[in-house]
Amino acid sequence: MKNKESGLIMIISALFVAFYNFTFFTNVASVYNIRENFIYFISMVVILFSFSVFFFTLFSSRYTTKPILIFVILVSSMAAYFMDNYNIVIDDTMLTNVFQTNTSETADLLSIKLFLYIIFLGIIPSIFIYKFDINYSNFKTLLFSKLKILSIFLIIIVVTMLSFSKFYTSFFREHKPLRYSINPFYWIYSVGDFSAKTLKSGNNNFVKLGKDAKIIETNQNDKNDEKKELIIVVVGEAARADHFSLNGYERQTNPLLSQENIINFPNFTSCGTSTAVSVPCMFSALGRDDFDIEEAKNQDNVLDILSRAGVEVLWIDNNSDSKNVATRMQYENFKTNQNNKICDDEECRDIGMLDGLDKFIDKNKNKDILIVLHQMGNHGPAYFKRYPKEFEKFTPVCNSNDFQECDQQSIINAYDNAILYTDYFLSEVIKFSKKYSKTYENAVIYMSDHGESLGENNIYLHGLPYAIAPQTQKHVPAFIWLGDGFFDVDSKKLKEKAKNGEFSQDYLFHTLLSIFEVQSEIYDKNLDILDGVKK
Repeated sequence: MKNKESGLIMIISALFVAFYNFTFFTNVASVYNIRENFIYFISMVVILFSFSVFFFTLFSSRYTTKPILIFVILVSSMAAYFMDNYNIVIDDTMLTNVFQTNTSETADLLSIKLFLYIIFLGIIPSIFIYKFDINYSNFKTLLFSKLKILSIFLIIIVVTMLSFSKFYTSFFREHKPLRYSINPFYWIYSVGDFSAKTLKSGNNNFVKLGKDAKIIETNQNDKNDEKKELIIVVVGEAARADHFSLNGYERQTNPLLSQENIINFPNFTSCGTSTAVSVPCMFSALGRDDFDIEEAKNQDNVLDILSRAGVEVLWIDNNSDSKNVATRMQYENFKTNQNNKICDDEECRDIGMLDGLDKFIDKNKNKDILIVLHQMGNHGPAYFKRYPKEFEKFTPVCNSNDFQECDQQSIINAYDNAILYTDYFLSEVIKFSKKYSKTYENAVIYMSDHGESLGENNIYLHGLPYAIAPQTQKHVPAFIWLGDGFFDVDSKKLKEKAKNGEFSQDYLFHTLLSIFEVQSEIYDKNLDILDGVKK
């Protein structure tokens, strides 16, 4: 039996409303009491269904209807899984994360439940669409039918919204974040936004910054001392400040760091809520307010400026990659046992990044040196993989990457064990640096790229738009450790400044210029952590 194309579109639109928007309607119910606003809730169902019919009809034709519907259904099945289970938002930043994700990170996200979503919400509806027999009339009849359907459903949308105009005025003005979970239309919008930004960046010329940068010894002790700088920057992964015992967490997650003379920054915020944003942002001169991923990619970062001034820079990565920060630097991938000698059945460990650093330092002993270590840290959702079993202090743990199989406490336990391993790793970095206190002005700087949600308000992982992200995704741990050979800084003043001040990743760019005594017009002392505490 032949069917009308509009019949298929209406069936699929009804499926989208009924099965792909659980998160959207759940979020709406958390804002509006359903009993008191039932009529408005029904109006949303009508509008979402009508808009779906309007949208798919607009792009329908003999050759496009089925391919478009199948593609959207398949992608939406995966989007529904991640939104329903982790309460994440599929925006342009999340799409950047997707395109920068490596195979090991992808494997951590695979689960039986994901495959069930793909099968029941993706493959089975796609087969139905493929086999749906459509009767196509002549062009004139099809065009008239299409215009009629578009007009009818546009009228339904307009009339419904006007009938409840006061409600929808409030809805769109005061609860904009609710639209982020509309499936498939928000991810479709995000694809367009992502594509536009990517195309725009392709037309940008590379901008050189800090071309006047040069190292000038301003401290009299430095002029009389031949010591060079040896600075290690550790970029953490998904560590949240309130799970560091250094910041008052009731569990002892920093037993080793608490024994070191570190300068802790309890009030430190990230530039973004994902690695794809925070890592390039912290090394960029743009700062959080003006940051744009593509713009940052097309201009010098602080590593470029330091390298041009004469600093030897090395980036070692045990995470996904440097997110284009170390594109022009010496870069080593420690995700495999080819370089990383400390790997087990789960993965290669962060501690392996210290192997071979002595040779690099010895090779460049007459130069200032900056080493960046990019941790795997607390990368989720498979927190149980992020630490060797001897660090499993907090039990029971969630041994699955599907959080629906675990209670919240077991997820937190696995996460805290990963923090405990980070504590060990960071203490080993400090121990490594201590060996060079007599021959270098040495320091270790640590900051996590972003925080993490662990089920609070049913939100997991990270990556929510910054404006609506909870503090747990933005408040990150950070500290500085200064070696005995680092005479330039009054550590007592710095501790007081760190304790009472509020800082962000915007400070890293200018603080690194300050540490290496690089003078340039681009330097901003107001964003230098060491400003006012140097001797």
